[in-house]
Amino acid sequence: MLTIIRDPLTSQAIKDLLSEHLADMYATSPPESVHALDLERLKAPDIVFWSAWQDGQLLGCIALKRHAAAMAEIKSMRTARVARGKGVAKALLAHLEQFAKAEGVTALYLETGAEPYFAPARQLYQQHGYLQCGPFADYQPDPLSVFMQKAL
Repeated sequence: MLTIIRDPLTSQAIKDLLSEHLADMYATSPPESVHALDLERLKAPDIVFWSAWQDGQLLGCIALKRHAAAMAEIKSMRTARVARGKGVAKALLAHLEQFAKAEGVTALYLETGAEPYFAPARQLYQQHGYLQCGPFADYQPDPLSVFMQKAL
């Protein structure tokens, strides 16, 4: 059974998964187009971070960054390689959306890559009602970024 917890970002497993995430982002996109947050930035007070576990194994993570009372952004969505295609990302996304609604968020945003590597992520978000939009918050137009939004 998959268990999703509010994570304190202290375990070695989380540190390793986030390091892998950042390494993939920098291997896929030029530095100016990488918007992934490192471990310390994910500890900011305006961010809530969750991890998904099964039988003691870390399977994925996701974070919610609050921009305003009713506006938030999905950050650090990552599924461990061993868990891809097993519904972990869907479960994390549903958990985040449920939390956001309960907290009064009415609009969720995200930025993901435009490169082929990110096609599965874009497809996942589209399947869950996210639509392309323009840059939001502090983002600037970038041909390597796809911005998406969903009204809750």
